[in-house]
Amino acid sequence: MHRSRRLAVLGGAVALAAMLAGCSTTVHLEPAADANDPACANVSVLLPETVGDLDRVWTDAQATGAWGEPTVVLRCGVDPPAPSALVCTTLGGVDWLVLEQEEQRQRLVTYGRDPAIEVNIRRGEQVDFQSIVDTLSKSIQSGLAPATARCTDRVEFPAS
Repeated sequence: MHRSRRLAVLGGAVALAAMLAGCSTTVHLEPAADANDPACANVSVLLPETVGDLDRVWTDAQATGAWGEPTVVLRCGVDPPAPSALVCTTLGGVDWLVLEQEEQRQRLVTYGRDPAIEVNIRRGEQVDFQSIVDTLSKSIQSGLAPATARCTDRVEFPAS
């Protein structure tokens, strides 16, 4: 292929990519401290296109995922939690600690996994928290680092 033709093809590809990028929304997120852990790359490629009725939106941070506007945000590479008396539940074969149940959000982190994964779900919308975390768990389970600890006292997922 002649040089000028290659440049034209490359220019067209760049223009198309810029046009498509202009149509999509990118959510700004802060990556977790250990987002560059290879296990996070394994998880990132397994993130689903939808959770519940929420479509995935693109993020600008490594090892993150978002769905909705974003209603659901996932970050891989957060510090693994120590054993605690917090609510611990198993969804989709993954143990989760319920860290914060605030008025504005529900925050969970995987238990017994290093690196850990954090999920934040915004409250105030009609979302099925259990279904969302179950879907995420099932999608990413094969990419997670093996569990080194398990919930010893599992409870049903708290009502939204």
